[in-house]
Amino acid sequence: MNKIFLPNGIEAVEAEYTTSPIEEYNNNPFIQSLPPLINKESIVRKLILNQPFNIEDRKLDGSIRVHMIKRIYKVFQPLPIHVKIWNMIDSIIRQGYISRNPFDKEYKQIINENGSKINRGAFNLNNSTSFTTTASCGLLAGYSGMGKTTTVNRCLRYIPQIICHNYYNNTHFNQTQLTWLRLEAPTSLKSLALQFFMKIDSILGTDNLKRYISKNLSTDALLSLMGTVSCNIGLGLIIIDEFQNLNRNGVSQIMNFLVSLINSCGVSLLFIGTPACYDIFSNELRIARRITGNGEVIWNNMNNDQEFKLLLKAIWRYQWVRKPVELTEEMIELFYDCTQGVLDLVVKLFVNSMKRAIETGAEQITKEIVIKVCEEEFKFTQPMIQAIKSGNVYKMQQYEDIRRIENVSGIVDNAKKNLKVNKQVNTIANIIEKENNIIKKRTKIQDLDEEDLRRVIRKGFSEGKSEYETLRESGYIDNMDFFKVGEEF
Repeated sequence: MNKIFLPNGIEAVEAEYTTSPIEEYNNNPFIQSLPPLINKESIVRKLILNQPFNIEDRKLDGSIRVHMIKRIYKVFQPLPIHVKIWNMIDSIIRQGYISRNPFDKEYKQIINENGSKINRGAFNLNNSTSFTTTASCGLLAGYSGMGKTTTVNRCLRYIPQIICHNYYNNTHFNQTQLTWLRLEAPTSLKSLALQFFMKIDSILGTDNLKRYISKNLSTDALLSLMGTVSCNIGLGLIIIDEFQNLNRNGVSQIMNFLVSLINSCGVSLLFIGTPACYDIFSNELRIARRITGNGEVIWNNMNNDQEFKLLLKAIWRYQWVRKPVELTEEMIELFYDCTQGVLDLVVKLFVNSMKRAIETGAEQITKEIVIKVCEEEFKFTQPMIQAIKSGNVYKMQQYEDIRRIENVSGIVDNAKKNLKVNKQVNTIANIIEKENNIIKKRTKIQDLDEEDLRRVIRKGFSEGKSEYETLRESGYIDNMDFFKVGEEF
């Protein structure tokens, strides 16, 4: 997509329309301007994020290498659950737009009627028209430290947030589309409205806050304006992060509004939170009903299985110690015992063990170092880890961030689920292996001459640059921008 910049300097893209194999996704500019649907392998390739690594760096002084190991925090290893989250987000955005076709006569009439009511001060978000929504809710809930927000950010990176439309099917269509908006869990309805307008103004460069917010404006009026603005900017998805922090005293009011926003405006919602938010949804049937069967991803700690091994292998190759070691079954068992499959702790244990190995001069990740780091630097998390390890529900319920929620299923269903997950892990592992083989071929530069273009290109690839970018920055490609068409010499 062609990049353009709004007057406030924010980057947007110019709409490009693609035809979908799904009939209901066609003849709708809001959907056709979204990136095309892709298969599992393409999703994995987009999600994976490696970091620059050169074995020659191991020769550098320890004071430099302890900074390099921080790169591991940026590594993103796709897992089956990440693919599931991608598909959930992609689906609820597109589904919500089906009933909001800006070229549909009935929908245009509803928008115009709502606009007239706003001008007369008679619009009420709770009194919906005959509009039938196709929007739904998604829920991503699970243990703290599993990477929920990071994963959502990684998925949203490939959905342009701002799309500018000009013409659609040879018809003038001047529309700015905001595909998604992230909000924090509000403490009240008014704080939700204020946050909503402030975020939109900062993104689109509008002045909704200045135009609409006044001391005398009621909360109901603010909420009605939120619905109208959502329709005007083609808002596709609202993400509410840290939903467990929602003010319990205002839960009913906020949930009423969110349901009205779905019903009257067709805006889909995605909730992100820890297990502490489970009670909110279990007590609110209206939201729970929309989540069920549409998009519900429960993310507990990882089991000590092929998926956990795939994750550990992904970061294990980033060893800046001078005596790298192979990943053994014993080390896998140790890492799982120390972290109980909490993703954030796995990465931190690996980074800090490597840091300890460099600082002490051992230059090797050993079992003794891992245990010492766990005992000395993970003191605050030990009670939670021990609670998870015990499997005792009552102990785990003492900590809201690690309350476990289970799907009710029989042993046979669980066995089928595990078999399916293992197949997905093997598929992803094969894709990653192909990528790593390509990287190995492109990063073996030590055997090439300094001036060999292959060495230059492969070095650039290891830094995440394309061949063209590398050659241009290295001076092998001239910048021809100063030549003007039709200019005489």
